[in-house]
Amino acid sequence: MSSVSESLTQIISTLRQAASVCVVGHVRPDGDCVGSQLGLGMALRNAGKKVTIWNEDGLPRKLSFLDPEELFAKPVSGRTLECVVATDAASFERLGATGRCIGDRKVLLNIDHHESNTRYADINWVVPDVPSTGELVLELLKRARWPVTAPIADCLFAAISTDTGSFRYPNTVPATFRAAAELVELGADLGRIGHHVYDSHPMSRFRLLRHVYRQCRLTYDNRIAYFWLRPGDYGRAGAEREESEGLIDHIRSIEPVIVACVFEQTGEDQIRISLRSKSDRVDVNSLAQQFGGGGHRAAAGARVAGTPLAVQRRVLRALRRAIDAAAST
Repeated sequence: MSSVSESLTQIISTLRQAASVCVVGHVRPDGDCVGSQLGLGMALRNAGKKVTIWNEDGLPRKLSFLDPEELFAKPVSGRTLECVVATDAASFERLGATGRCIGDRKVLLNIDHHESNTRYADINWVVPDVPSTGELVLELLKRARWPVTAPIADCLFAAISTDTGSFRYPNTVPATFRAAAELVELGADLGRIGHHVYDSHPMSRFRLLRHVYRQCRLTYDNRIAYFWLRPGDYGRAGAEREESEGLIDHIRSIEPVIVACVFEQTGEDQIRISLRSKSDRVDVNSLAQQFGGGGHRAAAGARVAGTPLAVQRRVLRALRRAIDAAAST
């Protein structure tokens, strides 16, 4: 038995024995994080567990259809917890304020697919060659023989679909399609998921997108595209920070671009960078790790201390070096 399957067996055993489980995820949750948290949480609740689902930033509006019972909640300090499961969080720090609320616990489990995962839990099930955590949760439920109901299937399909760019990203493998097909057979509503996730955006999102096209810059022979998001940009658009999810794909899709980057000012000297690569030779996970972050080869990010101009210069310099190194191999 492989170490991966041993970890999964240990996680299932731990969850079976627990009477209560707290499911947590990373800050600024995306579709994979939300779908994995909710899908696992619903299944555990159906199995008779007392379940809480915590995330520092709450549920993005466009994904609220996955949580009609409003299980998603902000973390609460001072609780004694029996079992905590982190899904889709590559490091403990990525849990944000939630991490400070789960200190008094018996056991911490870690289910994730990021190559940069730091194996921070008591039991870690990390499978980097699987394109989404949602697919791992599906495997867990099948191994544990916990039923996948239609609402759970919706959550896990949304998780898989969003983290593969609707099955367009190169991390998508044949097993991904098989998992998606299985979820449709189990009741996942493709029309409903597609409408909420891809085809329904508020006007504030349109105004943010207009800002992207106005402010986007191309450099290094149009091989690098980037734009900035500052607090005032959200205010002018009447948008929440969650609405910036996916904006980077609009500049990534420009034909000559190899790497796209978003710089987001989150504090006076705190910059959040998001990176996307279209080249197998340009590994943005390695690049993000240079700045204390991580992720996947094609999608990664980091939080960098420094003034906006200084951070921009450092990151663009690193991107140019990565592109040059890829061209020389």
